[in-house]
Amino acid sequence: MAEEKKDQELSLEGAGELQETEKKKEPESWESTAYCCAQALITAVVGVVVLFTFFVRLIGVSGGSMQDTLYTGDRLLVLNSIFCDFQPGDVVVVNDYNAELNETLVKRIVAVGGQTVDIDFDSGVVYVDGQALDEPYTKEPTYKSEGTQFPLTLAEDEVFVMGDNRNHSTDSRSDQLGPVKEGYLQGKALLLLVPGETPDTGKRDWGRVGAIAG
Repeated sequence: MAEEKKDQELSLEGAGELQETEKKKEPESWESTAYCCAQALITAVVGVVVLFTFFVRLIGVSGGSMQDTLYTGDRLLVLNSIFCDFQPGDVVVVNDYNAELNETLVKRIVAVGGQTVDIDFDSGVVYVDGQALDEPYTKEPTYKSEGTQFPLTLAEDEVFVMGDNRNHSTDSRSDQLGPVKEGYLQGKALLLLVPGETPDTGKRDWGRVGAIAG
């Protein structure tokens, strides 16, 4: 009996010590978790800052020159130009380098350096190096002439840009803009992140979010 009582006392003492140890560990465990969460949050914030400083940026669309691909109020994720190999079909952001236009432009590249652009304004067909372009993204054929003389061969560091809403766009057809030097391109639009209001409905169509048609 004495031995059993002694064993019980030892068991109780051991249980008490274990509880005290667990109580002591709880604050350390909570502090460790909080520290890890804070560290992860700081890392994430720094990562986002670096990403949007050096690699991508958000650009808003203003005006109807890219309808029905893009609308006023659309927010685009744009890849920095230093990481871009610009190609025909890319939607790009053109820096405000023309005092007459006085705005940042969102347009589509139709031709790149060394290519020759010609436009038949009667039929609305655009030709690059003698080949008629298939342009399913345009709102209507290209009937509007704005002063640039065709055919036009681009310098190696130039691109020819137009809005998808061809007859309501000031672009490389205009002598106000003309061919754009690649150095004036901010970057290439990768994704439509936040849609603006669709003119027909006055509502945001979230089904438009995603890669931009090309």
